[in-house]
Parts: sequence; structure tokens; C-alpha cells
Amino acid sequence: MSASTALFSAAAWIERRFLFLAVGFSALGLVHPPLFAWIRPYISLGLGLIMFGMGLTLEFSDFTRVSRQWPSAALGVSLQYALMPAIAWVVCALLQLPPEAAVGVMLVGCCPAGTASNVIAYFSRADVPLSVTMSLASTLLAPLLTPALMELLAGQRVAVNFWSMAGSICWIVVCPVLGGLVLRRTLQARVRPALRIFPAVSVLSISAVIACVVAINQKTILTVPLMVLAAVILHNALGFLCGFWAARGTGAAFVTARTISIEVGMQNSGLAVALAGTFFGPAAALPGALFSLWQNLAGMLLARWWRSDQNVH
Repeated sequence: MSASTALFSAAAWIERRFLFLAVGFSALGLVHPPLFAWIRPYISLGLGLIMFGMGLTLEFSDFTRVSRQWPSAALGVSLQYALMPAIAWVVCALLQLPPEAAVGVMLVGCCPAGTASNVIAYFSRADVPLSVTMSLASTLLAPLLTPALMELLAGQRVAVNFWSMAGSICWIVVCPVLGGLVLRRTLQARVRPALRIFPAVSVLSISAVIACVVAINQKTILTVPLMVLAAVILHNALGFLCGFWAARGTGAAFVTARTISIEVGMQNSGLAVALAGTFFGPAAALPGALFSLWQNLAGMLLARWWRSDQNVH
């Protein structure tokens, strides 16, 4: 067996076991945090690397198609800012969370989509250009909508830094995807071997990022109140579920509904943690930290389900 054949076989093995690797890395991070905690300064770099690889798999025509299907993107962003805040409010009321924890859950719900949603969209065989477009749109709207929704639901005012968020989405999502698109258009067939390895690189990268989140939040995870954990799991699960069926209810195609489901269910929890720490305190930051971990593991599980042959339409 040649070296290249062995490499491609190893890459295929890793890709097929992405859920096992994500859970396994996370377990190791929980047991021994130093194994993955050192990755923290490089999380953005890792996500950017994954987005660059996604750009290699796409064509400029994919984004031209999305521009013609702008109602789908508008629907996804609308559901993002309508469903997640409403679900957060209902979950907090049903579970009767303490005020600070409730504010943290609602803050997660009022945030835009997270960049990890694009990665999960790729693993789920969803519409990656549509996912990227919706993430960009919801992020650019966040400085206006996140404070307005928080004041409406919680009676609390927060301030979102527009330029910081725009810069983050540019460097982590837009620029790497654009770079991959340009490289593919320039080199054409020469990038094909890289495309066979890229999914494995993505699996290892996102698994390491999730494990890093577990490692740096180990104490929080081990001491989390059960009601807060239940609220986070319900919020995320209902986001996926309601996002999918709301999209299907408007006549969206299966793949479009799948993409919207991921976009609605996965939040920019890092922003929620930062805002909670600035405006509300540690107890309000707890739901965001937990959501960051849970949404990625749940997203990987959902991706595995949707990738199975009997559920691909």
C-alpha cells in the first residue's frame, strides 16, 4: 500500500468516527484538562482552518445560488431571532430558574448563530453556503437585535460591540472561505487530494475545540446545577426541532430545513458568556459556557443522524 493510499484510508476512518472522537476527546479533557486546555488561544485559528477547507469544497456559483434564494436565508435569520429567545423564556418559566441563571439562558437565546454551525452544517451534508450566509447576516444584526431582545425579555440592557463581532466573523468565516474558493478556482484539479483529507482534519479540529471547551470549564461542568443543565439541553434541542419544522412548515426543502435547524439551534455562546460576565455576573455566564459544550456534542450527534443513508434526502 502506497503512502498516499494509507493516508486516504486513515482520513476516511477518522471521518466515519467523528462522533466517537468528539466524545472521546471531551472525556479526556474532562478527566485531564491540560491535555486540551492549551488549545484555547488557537480556537479561532482552528475554526478558520476548517472554514478554509470548506471553501475548497465550494464554488463561487454556490453563493450565487444562495443570493437568488435569499428568502431562505431571510427565513433562517428570522427564525433564529424569533424562536431561540422565545424558547429560552418558556424554558426558564417552566423550570423556574433563579433570576441570574434565567438571564444567562435568555442571553444565549438572544445571541446570533455561532460559527460552529457552519462546521456542523458541513458534517450534516446541509447547505454550507446558506449556513455561512445566515451566520453572517445574524451576526451583523446582533448589535441591534441582541440588546433589544434582552430588554424585552429580561428588562436588562446590554451593549454589543459591532466592530468586534464583524471583525470576528470576517477573520473566522468570510476570509478563510473566500481563500479556499479562490485557491480551488486557481489550482483546480491540484486541490483534489486535499479534499479527500480535509474532512478528517475538520473532525480532529472540531473534536479538539470541543475538548478544549470541556477542559477550560471542567469545574463548572462538574458542579453545574441540574436545573441549569436541563434548561441548556432543552433550549438547544427545541431550537433544532422547532427550527426544522418551522422551516418545513413554510415549504422549505429538506436540506434547507436541515440547514436552518442547525443555524437556529447553535448560538454564539462565546458572546453570551462575554456579555454575561460584563453585565450580570458569573452565575449568568454559566448557561453560556454549558451551551458552548452541549451544542457542539448535540450538533455532532445530529450530523451523524442526518448523514446516515436512510435519512439523506
